[in-house]
Amino acid sequence: MKRETYRLLEDYMLSCMKDSAHDQEHVYRVLYLSLDIAQTEPTVDRDVLIAACLLHDIGRREQFEDPRLCHAQVGAEKAAGFLKEHGFAKDFCRQVQECILCHRFRKERPPQSLEGKILFDADKLDVCGAMGIARTLLYKGYVSEPLYSLNPDGSVSDGSQEETPSFFQEYKRKLEGLYSRFYTQRGAELAAQRRQAAVDFYESLYGEAKAAYEGGREHLNQCLEGSA
Repeated sequence: MKRETYRLLEDYMLSCMKDSAHDQEHVYRVLYLSLDIAQTEPTVDRDVLIAACLLHDIGRREQFEDPRLCHAQVGAEKAAGFLKEHGFAKDFCRQVQECILCHRFRKERPPQSLEGKILFDADKLDVCGAMGIARTLLYKGYVSEPLYSLNPDGSVSDGSQEETPSFFQEYKRKLEGLYSRFYTQRGAELAAQRRQAAVDFYESLYGEAKAAYEGGREHLNQCLEGSA
């Protein structure tokens, strides 16, 4: 890819990225991880891959403003329109559009092309390990969702049976099960290297929260004995 082409795509991406958890640095990490994975895939079209990585989250603002929208679908349409407007070949536009359309976790729309699978894996790698924990916490704070919810008995829920949105619920619903869902061998290897950091953080945070409630409630009850 020519440098001026890269700059054109990068500038358009930068004009679209406003979400702190899905910001330009997320896009760059996905791009760099994709290029790492591509080193093990000799038939990959790097021009398609670079374009798809740069543009994969340009529909985030629309989804945030209207949660009924899918950022992958919106972004795919925006990317195709932008590429066509700037004279990219029809087949190139189609390939990039398809990669973006299929980069989310959707059973009915898995990635089919090698470039789409690499983008999918790189995007999911950025939700693994310590980086995934940090990004999830950042997003939960941004939308004012709590770290955890309480069970009916007042104990801290581990998130596994929760319907109420929280960090623990997101960890159990999504983050914990990421590691077996990669398409490329290199993606799976990188994910495995990150896994323990996420497990350790979740278990430590849950243990600390649980201990605070269990010990604290007992101490409070002792302080309140005999009071009216």
